[in-house]
Amino acid sequence: MQRRHIVLTGPALALAGWHTPSLAHHGWSSFDESKPLYLGGKVKAVKWQNPHAEIVITVAADATLPANLASLAAPAQSGNVDGSRVLAGARLPHRRGDWTIELSPMTRIHAWKVPQPKVGDTVAAVAYSFADEKGEMFARVEFLIIGQQLYGLRSNPA
Repeated sequence: MQRRHIVLTGPALALAGWHTPSLAHHGWSSFDESKPLYLGGKVKAVKWQNPHAEIVITVAADATLPANLASLAAPAQSGNVDGSRVLAGARLPHRRGDWTIELSPMTRIHAWKVPQPKVGDTVAAVAYSFADEKGEMFARVEFLIIGQQLYGLRSNPA
C-alpha cells in the first residue's frame, strides 16, 4: 500500500512541475553567453529564496541601452569573468514585457550584500537568455544593477 502511494505520487509531482518553469533549475550551459542582454525596468515580483532568487521586471517598449554601460567598472569576482567584454557586448532584448531574471543562490547574494528589491523599484541586469531568445522570457543574471551599484553574480567577491 505504501509503495503504491509513492509510485502514484511521483508521476503526479513530476507533472505538476512540468508546467511550472520557475521551479526548474537552469544551469549556465542552458543560456547563450555570446549575447548578453540588458534588461532594465520596474520590479513586478520578487522571490528572495533558494535555490535562486528571482525577480520579474517589466522591460518597457521604449527601453534604451544606457550610454555608460560599457564603461561601468565590473567588480572583481573569484571566478574568471571578463566583465568589460560582457558589459560592452550587452544589447536590448528583441522582446519587451515581463522578464524573469534568475539570480545566484542566496549564499552568493549575501556575500555580495545585495539588497532585496521591492515591487516598484527600478533594477537592471546584464543577463543571458536562451538561444535566439526563444521560449520563455527568462534570463540568468551575470551582473545586477541596483541604483549605482553593480553586483557580479557569477561567483563570490574576490
